[in-house]
This record gives sequence, structure tokens and C-alpha cells, in this order.
Amino acid sequence: MKRSFKLEELDCADCASKMERDINKIDGVNKATINFMTSKITLDAADEAFDAVLDEAQRICAGYESDCVIVR
Repeated sequence: MKRSFKLEELDCADCASKMERDINKIDGVNKATINFMTSKITLDAADEAFDAVLDEAQRICAGYESDCVIVR
């Protein structure tokens, strides 16, 4: 399943790059991209694990920028 989400409070391009790198390491992720300019994340992951992947992606984002939220 491939879906895009808005990222609120994304303030750092370098952090966005690190988030993208770490999210791509999650089991079940086929590909994740973060566009800093539009503050969007596009996530392609296995259907059956999508919610768990999204939860883990949120945890990773908050680890780099505590106010950053994936709007579902």
C-alpha cells in the first residue's frame, strides 16, 4: 500500500533526511520518501503491516523532532 501524509512541525531538512533513512530500515517498508519542501511523507509498505509501520515511523520522526507529527 502506498499513501502520503502531511508532516506537521517539520523544521529541519537534515532531520528529514535522517528520518527518511531510518524509516526505510523498518521491516515491511518498501520505500519511504520525505519531501521537506512540501512537508509530506510518502510511505509504501506491506498492507498487513501498514499501521504498525506508520506507528514506528511516527516514533522515529518524534525522535528527531519532538513536535513532528504524521497527520493521519
